Amino acid sequence: MTRRSLQSVQLAVVATAALSLLAWDAATSIAQAKVDGPEVNWRFSTWGKRRAFTEGPELIAKRLAEETGGKFTMKIFYGETLSKSKEHLDGLKINAFDAGTFCNFYSPGKNPAFMVFSLPFLPLADFKVSAYVRNKLFEHPALKADMDRWNAIAYMSTLLPQYEFLGKGKPPLKLEDWKGMRVRAGGGIGEAMEKLGATKMTVTAVEIYTTMQRGAMDAVSLPFTYAHQSYKTPEISSWYTSNLAPGTSECPITFNKTSYNKLPPQYKKLLEDLRPEVNAVYFKVYDAADKKNLPMFEKKMQKIVYTEAELERFHKIAGKPVWDEWVAKNKDQFDAQGVLDAVFTLAKEAKQ
Repeated sequence: MTRRSLQSVQLAVVATAALSLLAWDAATSIAQAKVDGPEVNWRFSTWGKRRAFTEGPELIAKRLAEETGGKFTMKIFYGETLSKSKEHLDGLKINAFDAGTFCNFYSPGKNPAFMVFSLPFLPLADFKVSAYVRNKLFEHPALKADMDRWNAIAYMSTLLPQYEFLGKGKPPLKLEDWKGMRVRAGGGIGEAMEKLGATKMTVTAVEIYTTMQRGAMDAVSLPFTYAHQSYKTPEISSWYTSNLAPGTSECPITFNKTSYNKLPPQYKKLLEDLRPEVNAVYFKVYDAADKKNLPMFEKKMQKIVYTEAELERFHKIAGKPVWDEWVAKNKDQFDAQGVLDAVFTLAKEAKQ
């Protein structure tokens, strides 16, 4: 046998083995798939980079592929590739992508009922209570109506932790020190800070660093601690509040209704079955972020701890008055008082 003939035989053997291996892999993948169905490829839109906030979508994408043997995939597009952060609801409405995130306070007029999550001092400090309240409240008719206007379905909360402020310049050691400060605080949190004499600024997360760096903003509120670290605010801050806890916001994982309705029943059930896993991953990643970031925060910046008396005064000034104003402002649009009452009712249920 010539050398060329021997090489041809060797190549044929290798090719046959490779084809057999590919066939075995495909058969194994099909055998391992627990949920069978058609090929579905979703596009998920968000902003920034991968971080604790996006570990929910990352888990969903991974588990969908695993459970369906790669038949149902969801590719995550970061960095506002598919949509600007303030325009995600618009993108869902026109079927520009299949799923994504949006933040309620980026465009309050687009989701007025969802703004309840940004009211100050709601009983959402405990993560498990927060998860129960948020995801249950998505079923309220007023919040569903918000999403229906944008051809959207709020699937899961990203369980944003309580906000705290990082800032530079003179630290606000008492409530009066906030007067005149320019602060990034959305929704009811911003209104609470205005009660203290601060000037509210609505700046998207991706704009925070440059706005604060050039001196156009004194302090920024973000979910503590992961979001501050994600957007590098510790690099340009000299102090942080540790127990102000003015409130939080809601930036849910959201589906395009058209895309969701096209899914076969078994894929819809799979998404429902993944909910506990999504909750669990958020509990884990936010806790891990705090354990990693807090020692660094304490070492680098001045820690501000308010007395119980100061906090009670803050709640009196900016708690119920802001709730009442929100209800009065929205009562003609939807049952605002009913939505607010539901938060407290669900919180009690969660503790039982």
